[in-house]
Amino acid sequence: MKQQFDLQKHIEQGVEQIVADTLKATLKNPKESAFMVKFAAASRKASKTRLSYEQQGIHVPGFLIASITSSCNLHCAGCYSRCSNATNDAPPVRQLTDEDWLRIFKEADELGISFIMLAGGEPMMRRDIIESAGKMRNIIFPIFTNGTFIDDRYYKLFDSCRNLIPVLSIEGGEEITDARRGEGIYRIVSANMDKFRDKGLIFGASITVTTENVKEVSSPEFLRGLIDKGCKLVIFVEFVPVTEEARHLAPGDAERAYLAEAMDRLRTTYTEAVLLSFPGDELAMGGCMAAGREFFHINSHGGAEPCPFSPYSDINVKETSLKDAIASPLFAQLQEQGVLSGEHVGGCVLYEKREQVEAILQQ
Repeated sequence: MKQQFDLQKHIEQGVEQIVADTLKATLKNPKESAFMVKFAAASRKASKTRLSYEQQGIHVPGFLIASITSSCNLHCAGCYSRCSNATNDAPPVRQLTDEDWLRIFKEADELGISFIMLAGGEPMMRRDIIESAGKMRNIIFPIFTNGTFIDDRYYKLFDSCRNLIPVLSIEGGEEITDARRGEGIYRIVSANMDKFRDKGLIFGASITVTTENVKEVSSPEFLRGLIDKGCKLVIFVEFVPVTEEARHLAPGDAERAYLAEAMDRLRTTYTEAVLLSFPGDELAMGGCMAAGREFFHINSHGGAEPCPFSPYSDINVKETSLKDAIASPLFAQLQEQGVLSGEHVGGCVLYEKREQVEAILQQ
């Protein structure tokens, strides 16, 4: 008889492994290592808290994605956030305040959530919220940024608040990065990486994997270059084709197989950094982890959504608690009806099945 997959145990082990790998990756950095030792203890306590809720019939995800602004200074080609109008150039209206987000962060801490990924738009445009996040030392906040708003004040903040980890977006070398993100962006990001290294600050890199750059970004030479700059976390995310014109950029079976093999080699060779791949690593956890299975998304207006690529919501944290948002009927139906599994093009099964998601929401 096949043993039942224990999601909670798998996630606990996954979180512990991330913490252990990060600690190993920062051994030569006394400040960062000291923080990670303290966080490891907090993470173990958070795991027990989530397990306690699990025993009460409440599954608390270990991760949360928070899009803290709808503003961005760049117009990256194929940006899913702009295509879904989650990011635009109009002045923000009725977005959550820094007080709102601080409340959410505190509720997350009480629930045992250890990682909150800050996104946007461009999250560095909301310094007030990032400063609030820095106060929550039991939670690590990877900040997914285009790298153009990092200044001396931010460097001082990152030095004093080691739970804030900037994750800079890069597409490969200068030519391919600038082609997608704009002329001169690669040099800005590269220079900031050098400053992080020189200041002894931990940072990561986020790479959108496409059919055009998969071989370049998964090459030993490219990864070696990031590590030499001090990068300790590299996240590979498959491109999600939000327009028909961009569909050819979505990795297919051949590209996914190539990336999977490359990840195995790179993880064995380059132990100085933590390497993550999505949706590749999700397969080991039984499929897509969105909709509260192991993470969900809060947009800049408070709507609780399955994930950033699936902007549908039936509950808002302005009007309820984070605990209630986890119990969203939409999330429950997406899990129960098996929408999170199956084959799909690009990095998001929920985007591929958006008509089915919309039908459930209407019901």
